[in-house]
Amino acid sequence: LFGPNQLKILSLSIALQSLFWGIGTPIAGSIADKYGTGRVIAVSGVLYAAGLLLMTVSTTPILAHLSIGVLTGFAMSGTTFSILLSAVSRAVPAKKRNLYLGIASAGGSSGQVLMIPMGQFVVDTQGWVVSLYVTAAMTALIVPLAIAMMTRRAEPGSGPAIPVQRTGEALREAFRHRGYMLLTGGYFVCGLQIMLIGTHFPNMLASLTVDTTVAALSLSLIGAFNILGTFAWGAAGGRFRQKYLLCWLYSLRSVVMIGFILLPITSTSVIVFSCLMGLLWLGTVPLTGSIVAQVFGLRHMGMLFGFAFVAHQLGSFIGIYAAGYFYDLLGNYNGIWWAAIIMGLVASLMNYPINDKPIERAAAPQGA
Repeated sequence: LFGPNQLKILSLSIALQSLFWGIGTPIAGSIADKYGTGRVIAVSGVLYAAGLLLMTVSTTPILAHLSIGVLTGFAMSGTTFSILLSAVSRAVPAKKRNLYLGIASAGGSSGQVLMIPMGQFVVDTQGWVVSLYVTAAMTALIVPLAIAMMTRRAEPGSGPAIPVQRTGEALREAFRHRGYMLLTGGYFVCGLQIMLIGTHFPNMLASLTVDTTVAALSLSLIGAFNILGTFAWGAAGGRFRQKYLLCWLYSLRSVVMIGFILLPITSTSVIVFSCLMGLLWLGTVPLTGSIVAQVFGLRHMGMLFGFAFVAHQLGSFIGIYAAGYFYDLLGNYNGIWWAAIIMGLVASLMNYPINDKPIERAAAPQGA
């Protein structure tokens, strides 16, 4: 479509999407914390559909970067986990928070399971332009669903007095908290690993002469098993300390990746790898969100989880673009694959010393 270096151009567009997705997330989280989740999601739904429609006429690198990278990237920042999970955390009892965060996180993979095969079918039968029209129409459904989430804000003085922490104070508190920085560093690795696999795994399999049907099936299997995995990790977070579960999750990812690359790569090994990686795919999301809520409270959760997500998307940007760059340069993914394995083990070590105790703040003045 774009001539020479097509993979590099598309890799940059998708990497920019991850970057703008990350940059916009804390902004969207802060707005949602103040004005409500429904309003943010509704506006993002409009931007999302507009970005997909612009893709249908994107025949130059600039238009590809604008539609795939900027518009849909910003749109995704308003519909991502940090926005949704902060709303869920406020709506459910603290004792059941991890379970419900797992359920909400698993919902995203349900869409992945349905959309990938459906999108591939429409592309094969009608072409990629029609598939984008169909996807834009489905994405537009976000708007009425988000409007249904809108609730009237509470009147001043209608609730109990609580300490009022300003946005700047919340940010200073978080970025001075060693555990938050370690948690954010681990989340960076999460983004690098999953977007490396999510974006380049089918092409990696094609370069290894794996059957194209199995390559297409791999991402659907990851999404399907992620539904079970995310729910299970979220439920486990209600029984065990989340930071230790994150240590296990990052370590297991690296072990599965090592086994896959060292053993003979066949259709069977691809299916086994996809199922195992699916169980580990987005389990970090409810666990990370729960730690943020537990340590800092719910008032600024959307924004603080959003800043952790910035690190996640920086990792995604590096994983996507570096993989495309080195594949064009060297003709394989070996270097970036092993880098992701090593970083997964480092992320496991980073989560172990996190101080996950709630921060104690001074009580609000009388009449605050």
